[in-house]
Amino acid sequence: MLVLGIETSCDETAAAVLQDGKILLSNVIFDQIDIHGKYGGVVPELAGRSHIERIHHVITQSLDTAGVTLKQIDLIAVTRGPGLVGALLVGLNTAKGIAYALNKPLIGVNHLEGHLLAVFLQEEVAFPFLALGVSGGHTDMYRVDGFGKYKRLGQTRDDAAGECFDKVAKMMGLGYPGGPVIEKLALSGNPKAIPFPRAWLEKDSLDFSFSGLKTAVRNHLKKRESGEVPKLPDKDVAASFQTAVIDVLVKKMLLACDQNELERVVVTGGVASNSALREAVTAAVDRQSIQAYFPKPVFCTDNAAMIACAGHHRYKTFGLSQNGDLGLDARATLLLER
Repeated sequence: MLVLGIETSCDETAAAVLQDGKILLSNVIFDQIDIHGKYGGVVPELAGRSHIERIHHVITQSLDTAGVTLKQIDLIAVTRGPGLVGALLVGLNTAKGIAYALNKPLIGVNHLEGHLLAVFLQEEVAFPFLALGVSGGHTDMYRVDGFGKYKRLGQTRDDAAGECFDKVAKMMGLGYPGGPVIEKLALSGNPKAIPFPRAWLEKDSLDFSFSGLKTAVRNHLKKRESGEVPKLPDKDVAASFQTAVIDVLVKKMLLACDQNELERVVVTGGVASNSALREAVTAAVDRQSIQAYFPKPVFCTDNAAMIACAGHHRYKTFGLSQNGDLGLDARATLLLER
């Protein structure tokens, strides 16, 4: 079965062709960093316009790379949410048009499910497992008992971890996107230089909160500028901030595994490409006899291959009984249903 995946939930215009849920024939991604970089974050209207300009080119390139035509595609999988509505509508309406014109089945995919299943593009992971999704828009933990069987265990109550990286980078004048810049800067910094706070919340809570950490960094930068605190270099600020985020993610992850008696964990989403996070997770699970899995970096950030993968498994599991008609609409918020 050939699946055409289409992803336009935020600032990546992407298309991919996946065969039988495992063989990736193409994975084309056009990012908009040059467009949004000067604003320090994604501008929704500009993102939507860019998707309109690029979507047909990206799909054509994906098909050409895969060596197939639209008529050979068996299923179209497209992100329906969550995300920026204007951006989502570009991909969704394009997918609807193709499905209608060629009488192809269409299935809507939850963007978060794409991230949770991205690891299956490279290897099989036995169920059940804990999925820690860490990105610019989401920081959640799910118990995954099978394809389409998800139970959310924890979520961020304010900023997502990736969003916090971007905002801190903006405060420090480091540019956008903030994650890669802070990660690189932190490599030579002292992670213990500044005792930034960790929000543990209530006892045994699996929720996250990063707004206090973000505020603490801002206050430190103001005090550094006024001379109230020692003028430590940016690399120490970056390393101390990054370590604070990672400490919370790793300890909450281990707590979730313990509470739910899970022996496998998948760390996914854009922030999962952070090497310091990967190293911390690997070291932590080794001590606990837990297996950890990470998608390749190209499958961590937004991409259409993961949407094709999720669409393939949802179609095989549920057919078109869920999210499978031309009446689909884009959703800015969309729960990951069981």
